Amino acid sequence: MTGLCTGGVAAVTGAGRGLGRAHALALAAAGARVVVNDLGTGLDGTGDGAGPAQQVAEEIRALGGEAVAHGGDVATTDGAAALVALALDTFGRLDALVNNAGFLRDRMLVNLEEDDWDAVMRVHLKGHFLPLKYAAEHWRAEAKAGRPPQARVVNTSSGAGLAGSVGQGNYSAAKAGIVGLTLVAAAELGRYGIQVNAIAPAARTRMTEHAFARAMTAPGEGEFDAMAPENVSPLVVWLSSAASAGVTGRVFEAEGGRITVMEGWRPGPTADRGARWTPAEAGEAALKLLAAAEPPQPVYGAR
Repeated sequence: MTGLCTGGVAAVTGAGRGLGRAHALALAAAGARVVVNDLGTGLDGTGDGAGPAQQVAEEIRALGGEAVAHGGDVATTDGAAALVALALDTFGRLDALVNNAGFLRDRMLVNLEEDDWDAVMRVHLKGHFLPLKYAAEHWRAEAKAGRPPQARVVNTSSGAGLAGSVGQGNYSAAKAGIVGLTLVAAAELGRYGIQVNAIAPAARTRMTEHAFARAMTAPGEGEFDAMAPENVSPLVVWLSSAASAGVTGRVFEAEGGRITVMEGWRPGPTADRGARWTPAEAGEAALKLLAAAEPPQPVYGAR
């Protein structure tokens, strides 16, 4: 297998199914040796089993690639550190980290339990932070030893994190947090040769098939399947490779054959009177500014 990632090593979390599996297979097809992580949980994060990770690793090896399975929980210190250690012990290096692991516990806010909030925050936010931390520690040490890496991190946000999604307050908040983490990591780690970007994918997976069943129905034979997870993976491969040199701190939406660079929060209309406003004056100024501003993107599922 040869391609953009030939000779490199990539670790992919949540790679037993869906988008993660597609990314792992695409990275292997591009020449990367892959550490396939998956805890093997259900859609709500309960249960565990190393089966899905092992199956994908075996699939890569059957296609002529190199892969090793990791069944640890990357939202724990031990699991995340072991993921990086496995890459180094097995392949002698780590070049790219694709943070993809996650699950859903959807509820309207008034029905959302604290445990559901905590569990989703843990797997998405902590499950991004800890692998990033331990990978970055390794890459920083390499840079300080005079071996500057060409390291790449691809985080996984969501349209729900960029615009919000009704019934997904916990998921939307976690995915928005991943964007913030991406921006900070890109700013802090660039000096060590580490690039950090995020994608907001839309595809047919276990996490989306019920919410978007009608829109995500598979097409007929020979038709382009716009919602196939494999459509997102080419961008992930490029962002994971040396070919993406200079691209960092950016967020991309990816769906079907469409790639969009998201421009995020930036200052819009502003007013400065050079002194403290009264509440009435502040309100009058705010209304004028809102009239001149672009309307926000609609929240998914809002009527």
